Amino acid sequence: MRAIWSGEITFGLVNVPVKLYGATRSHDLSLHQVHDEDHGRIRYERRCEVCGREVDYEHIEKAYDDGDKTVVLTDEELASLPAEENDEIDVVQFVPDEQVDPILLGTSYFLEPVGRSSKAYVLLRRTLEDAERTAIVTFTLRTKTRLGVLRTHGELLVLQTLRWPEDLKEVDFAPSRSRIAKKELDMAAALVEQFSGDFDPSQFSDEYQEQLRELVDAKLEQGDAVDTDETFGAEREEQEEGTGGKVVSLMDALEKSLSARKGAKGGASGSSSKGSSKSSTGSSSSSKSSRSKRSSSSGTAQKKGA
Repeated sequence: MRAIWSGEITFGLVNVPVKLYGATRSHDLSLHQVHDEDHGRIRYERRCEVCGREVDYEHIEKAYDDGDKTVVLTDEELASLPAEENDEIDVVQFVPDEQVDPILLGTSYFLEPVGRSSKAYVLLRRTLEDAERTAIVTFTLRTKTRLGVLRTHGELLVLQTLRWPEDLKEVDFAPSRSRIAKKELDMAAALVEQFSGDFDPSQFSDEYQEQLRELVDAKLEQGDAVDTDETFGAEREEQEEGTGGKVVSLMDALEKSLSARKGAKGGASGSSSKGSSKSSTGSSSSSKSSRSKRSSSSGTAQKKGA
């Protein structure tokens, strides 16, 4: 497992160094879309609605639309927000377990104790367990300030995100008023009793995913499949210069950079237009490399040594 965040749980003057790990994963079979005629893969393009050109991620910025106006936010402006630098899980309150409405619960993460001694970690876990309390916390993950809870899970502490109160939708419906007779309540209680038992999640299975896997395996065994490489088709040709075309794939970029490099080493004397094209390619490659380094640095800063 790879930690996605590191920091400290803080309550009062107590600091508990921890690392954060995703606690769940999807068991669904991963599917993608293909063309029904030739089985070629279907790809989605990031196309600008103003100029009509396909746009690289490096030229995409975030924006907020309030209906009449759109506010564009640059990566630099978003990175300057102070919440990004917070590496603490701050305990703000301990509440009875039953007071946390399950509808608010979100993603779960395992917390690993860090350092030679895990005494503070064990102390906090035991305290929560013995007091039958849940810790309400605030923390920052992937530049967003989040609300969460600390719970016990066996020998570990688990951090679980909470939806903010304003995230819950307001409803304008309710069941009609009905008179329930005592006999009906007694019969319903008896039915509940018949179905009662201890919860064991291992006794349940995802029948759809199991049958989907069986279907895929049967088609593979029968030879009812196509070669994966053929679903990608031929590389898309680069659009003519001046039309705003872009290099679509990483392989395209590598091949073009390699060709340009070989041409430069061979000392081939090209026309001024070819030389200008090579210079432009080199400048683009250098710019992409610089952006990549900055992005990597930013990601490392967010994880705080995770």
